[in-house]
Amino acid sequence: MYVADAHCDFLYYMLHREYDVAVPRAGQAVDIPGMRAGGAAMQLFAAWMDPDEDVTFLQQCMSLIDAYKRMLAANSMLTPLTKDFEPGQGKIAAVLTIEGGEAIEERLENLRLFHELGVKAMTLTWNDQNELASPAMARRDKGLSRLGRSVVREMERINMAVDVAHLSDASIDGVLDEISAPIFSSHTNARAVLKHRRSLSDRHIREIARRGGVVGVNYYSPQIVERGRARIEDIVKHIEHIAAVGGIDCVALGSDFDGMGQDAYPEGMNNWKDVPKLIAALQKAGFSESDIRKIACDNLLNYMKRFV
Repeated sequence: MYVADAHCDFLYYMLHREYDVAVPRAGQAVDIPGMRAGGAAMQLFAAWMDPDEDVTFLQQCMSLIDAYKRMLAANSMLTPLTKDFEPGQGKIAAVLTIEGGEAIEERLENLRLFHELGVKAMTLTWNDQNELASPAMARRDKGLSRLGRSVVREMERINMAVDVAHLSDASIDGVLDEISAPIFSSHTNARAVLKHRRSLSDRHIREIARRGGVVGVNYYSPQIVERGRARIEDIVKHIEHIAAVGGIDCVALGSDFDGMGQDAYPEGMNNWKDVPKLIAALQKAGFSESDIRKIACDNLLNYMKRFV
């Protein structure tokens, strides 16, 4: 079974902790041997800017893009996504994204240049308020700003995917009001299964699905279960709900690998090697093989091909 993953934070640790995608270190979740064992067809690699770094967001993002390009140059197994890419050709598609619109430092020309450098998608915020929008974790939901509206319109014009992960409800509403292009949420879950601000409401799941977008379910235990470490079966509950609300064609996987501490991963789900356990759990839950192929790979892969 081939698998596509909508979000990981490997690039940050490649840059700051010397992670090597070919030779994994202890605790590393994303690596080529693990991806091969887990059936990886595509991995989205996020450039996440650390607000505690004493470096501008723009420079941080440029350094992370450089890390992505160095990773591809050093590893022939990884390849940029193309419209004719198909799983099973001996390659893993590596897609560059940005997590946090503060990277553009309020300038549309930076957005356009990031696109020229290969960025295929961007979230408008991480967990902190910025000049574009309010995040889900904000104390006060101000929604999408005037600049944020300009940014998503420009993203639609240049064909960059808008990722609404981390956005507040009002900010997501603003995106939906402003553009008609299909949007996605790279790493989130269902609020109806567990009430968490970072998860999507049913009405947003329905609208993302109606427009042809996808919702990537993450493996972050605090967003899956109320307390303690989740089980793999708990991930399945979020998948089942999103499929029931939005339809099977909108469900995807967005692990958030390398984006959390080891104690936040579900039991038995610590890295790419463990992904076949989730596939087995979907089979046990009664999903058909064709539906599992959609959830595991096809929905996300077909969505991202619209932006290459």
